Amino acid sequence: MLTCITHSPEETAHLAGTIGKIIHEGTVICLDGELGAGKTLFVRALARTLGVESDVTSPTFNLMNIYEAACPIVHFDLYRLASEAELEEIGFYEYAEATEGIVLIEWAEKFPNAMPEDRLQVRIEALTREERQFIFAAEGEKSTALLEELSRIVDREH
Repeated sequence: MLTCITHSPEETAHLAGTIGKIIHEGTVICLDGELGAGKTLFVRALARTLGVESDVTSPTFNLMNIYEAACPIVHFDLYRLASEAELEEIGFYEYAEATEGIVLIEWAEKFPNAMPEDRLQVRIEALTREERQFIFAAEGEKSTALLEELSRIVDREH
């Protein structure tokens, strides 16, 4: 596990950008936190680092956005889903289990049993209006390696 605190939206974007520099295709990142915690800001900064030039917005109403970059980025927002059965209807498993691209899932905590076995869990907590605490945990071999690399980089930067 790794815990980081950012003191501004710019620092949050920098942290996401750091992950964007070391992430590999096939990675799944599950983002959890209250409304307004910074999940979409995090996704936007990560996507920009990977080369997305179009607007990156939360797919709250259409549930999924796909962005073209160095590799496809699939961005889910599960906030409006009421049951795990709806995940099948939106093609969630097809994308979440793919080895190509990067999958970012907001509100993953709603359906913990449906998440891929190998994933990076990111819990974002608002400490103040500007400060955020990020708690990173990894499940699976690839995500554990990613978290270890992130731990080395963050230690050097902070």
